[in-house]
Amino acid sequence: MQQKEMITEYFNCWLKKDATRLPDIFSTNAVYSECYGPEYFGLNQITRWFEEWNQRGTVLQWDIKQIIEQDNICIVAWYFACAYQQVNSGFDGVSIIIFDKEHKIISVKEFGSKAEHNYPYGRV
Repeated sequence: MQQKEMITEYFNCWLKKDATRLPDIFSTNAVYSECYGPEYFGLNQITRWFEEWNQRGTVLQWDIKQIIEQDNICIVAWYFACAYQQVNSGFDGVSIIIFDKEHKIISVKEFGSKAEHNYPYGRV
């Protein structure tokens, strides 16, 4: 599976609440850094986080806006929306995703931004 397809598959795991594909997507020693601070070390922690999060929340939307690919590194721009503990929210984000030699994800670093923008000087 190509890197872009692997990323799409991972996003779909969240939309379907299906962890069964995570071992095919992530290296056993992957590191995942969320945009608001938490970090998960290894496939076991990533899977535990996935399962616990999905007991409390639902991903409503996770749209890939763009993927830039350079060798084993992908930069992914996306929009994420969820209902978590009965509160709806959404934000824009970017992930730096690195793949290992076995073509599995070894590192994810997320960065977030407010989805609502304002235009203090107008739109050009």
